Amino acid sequence: MVRNKRAWLLLIFSALGMVVSMILGICLGANKMNLTTMISAFIAGTDSDPLYRILVYVRLPRVLGAMLAGSSLAVAGVIIQSVLNNPLASPNIIGINTGAGVFVLLTSAFLPAYPFLLPLSAFTGALLAAFLVLAIAMNSGLSPLTLVLTGFAVSSIFGAGINTILILYPDAYIGASNFLVGGLSTLTLGSLACPAVYIVAGLILAVFCMRGLNILSLGADVAKSLGMHVTFCRFLFLSVASLLAGAAVSFAGLIGFVGLIVPHSVKFLIGNDNRFVIPASTFLGGMFVILCDLMARIIFVPYELPVGIMMSFIGGPFFLYLIMKNRRRSYD
Repeated sequence: MVRNKRAWLLLIFSALGMVVSMILGICLGANKMNLTTMISAFIAGTDSDPLYRILVYVRLPRVLGAMLAGSSLAVAGVIIQSVLNNPLASPNIIGINTGAGVFVLLTSAFLPAYPFLLPLSAFTGALLAAFLVLAIAMNSGLSPLTLVLTGFAVSSIFGAGINTILILYPDAYIGASNFLVGGLSTLTLGSLACPAVYIVAGLILAVFCMRGLNILSLGADVAKSLGMHVTFCRFLFLSVASLLAGAAVSFAGLIGFVGLIVPHSVKFLIGNDNRFVIPASTFLGGMFVILCDLMARIIFVPYELPVGIMMSFIGGPFFLYLIMKNRRRSYD
């Protein structure tokens, strides 16, 4: 009962925190504006108004993009960790982001007139990477070390594919350097419309998967004894995770570590019940990326870092901490 109360409190505060972070992300930057000015510019402004242009063409797409990317990658991380029963799993660690990135660049190179295909192609690449890693890891055991090494190998292969495409088709993706590290500076409201549909659909599907993920987290043998078709459910759940991660990569690039940091933080606070972990990760993931992007914009004013670099500064040490933590447990 106490844990459920704590979970509900976290949901409420994380939802409020995401709203507050969105307001801060819109108001703060090289040109600061207060809340009243922001509302006035949005309601009564025109394209001739500099504040309106900053708000509609720069700040709002960036904040919405950060929210969508953070929420989708965080929930994808929760699903992947539950399916693989592995605390070190996340979209970037097992190569899902890189697989999505290859297909995004392929679509940009060969079908540049059809940008609406980017989320679908990213989903295809993410799904391919997810099942490739799953097949290899299941064949050799789903240990944390095996999964990390397999994901590293798959990421290296897809990373080589990305570099090959960019060398042979240098115009395949405008702002490719921003895409490779993960950035939100080139977003527009129009470019977010299609990925947003995929992400909303993926988050809704994730809600329906929560009970099944709880059962699968108990282990394959227990899940089978409870009547679950483990192979089919793994395929279904990983498809949802790939949809979410692929849609995020299609516009935000190869942002890493969101699907690792946020799920672990949520589970530390409220436990492993996915009925609460998934909604809380949705809000905290969005808030986390918005705040990281805000830090990347204001720390080095008038210069700014892509948010992916900021995520790597935070996520790298966190990943090392998890490796050491799980290594100590293996000896206990």
